Amino acid sequence: MNPIFVAIDTPDLQRATELAQALCGSVGGVKLGLEFFCANGPEGVARIAEVGISLFLDLKLHDIPNTVAGAMRSLAPLRPAIVTVHATGGPAMLEAAKAAAATETKVIAVTVLTSLDQSDLRSIGVDDGPPDQVQRLAALARNSGLDGIVCSGVEVKAAQLAWTNGFFVVPGVRPEGSAVGDQKRVVTPRAALGDGASILVIGRPITEAADPAAAARDIAAFL
Repeated sequence: MNPIFVAIDTPDLQRATELAQALCGSVGGVKLGLEFFCANGPEGVARIAEVGISLFLDLKLHDIPNTVAGAMRSLAPLRPAIVTVHATGGPAMLEAAKAAAATETKVIAVTVLTSLDQSDLRSIGVDDGPPDQVQRLAALARNSGLDGIVCSGVEVKAAQLAWTNGFFVVPGVRPEGSAVGDQKRVVTPRAALGDGASILVIGRPITEAADPAAAARDIAAFL
């Protein structure tokens, strides 16, 4: 399986569709986040699905268990390969999300956003650094019956201590020489896979390339 999922972060349905069409066959799938979903809704997701590419819905659901379960049931007809929830929603929410998801959908818990560092965690009342917090939330996700977690490549090894052979989705992946942007904890694709990543989420280095499919193939060639 191609481990690269491309983050298509745009509200423009036409642009997203063109990217999905161009990338189909060159990557494992595409990730659609809140920006796309808020602009285009389930109908927009269905349009992208028509391309025939695997879909990762990065919606980071976080609410009371009943509400998150209802959201999962609403997403089920779209048959996404992956949907994200926030691990900090707690065990009851995580269990409800998994129970309500479509059978073929992996429910993945977001641990610590890649835009946060230790000082950011302290500002929201978490005294531990990212590795300890990721390890704690990985154990929670595993015990709640989820399929895996989202964590930065910097914390994959820590996550494996809590979840041997877990399914780890790693965003904030940047090829050598790429701009970091708003990410604070980034790794290269090869380093992330070497440390245990299952899926690599790569956005701008591919979507902003003159030839996105060629850029994706070039990255894959060095994995």
